[in-house]
Amino acid sequence: MQQTIETVINLMAASAITAPKAGGKDCLEIVALTDSDDLQRIADEMRRYAHNSSKENYWHRDAKNTEEAQGLLLIGLAGPVTAGYDCGGCGYRSCTEFEQQRELKEFEMGYTGPHCIMRMMDIGVALSSAAKAASLLNIDNRVQQRVGAVARALDYIDCEVAMGIPISISGKSIFYDRKTPSKKSLAENRQKS
Repeated sequence: MQQTIETVINLMAASAITAPKAGGKDCLEIVALTDSDDLQRIADEMRRYAHNSSKENYWHRDAKNTEEAQGLLLIGLAGPVTAGYDCGGCGYRSCTEFEQQRELKEFEMGYTGPHCIMRMMDIGVALSSAAKAASLLNIDNRVQQRVGAVARALDYIDCEVAMGIPISISGKSIFYDRKTPSKKSLAENRQKS
């Protein structure tokens, strides 16, 4: 199965690379992980960070998905670049005005921002292309934000914004009918430790 996972991850990466991008400019960073130790490290860090979030139970749920997955594709925006369309989606009149006046901020277990809306759509199209490639092969997958944020924080991917697509080959999809622990059960577990 490991060889199959590696083949699928590489096909997903190829789909992300060839996905259409605004202005035909490739500004994406793509990283494939298939080592179980890397996936476990990311899952452990997701759990460590969880208590800092108002959505702690979702961090634990997604950490379990990462831990049970056999591969992870990361897709991110390589730099804070604009598409040059002057579309106004960023809230500025022109791309030049946006680049000159924006105040790029860094968020813990998140991203930098704000970014060009066209570049965010580039990430979305690449994620969709990669997820579709896996789906066409009947490989279970799910696009997730939290796994991308942690992988970025752990320097698995050098980018401004990252999303991840964990993949799994098992008898039942680990990504649907997922159990999200209640906040109460998480609090009780913390008190026991």
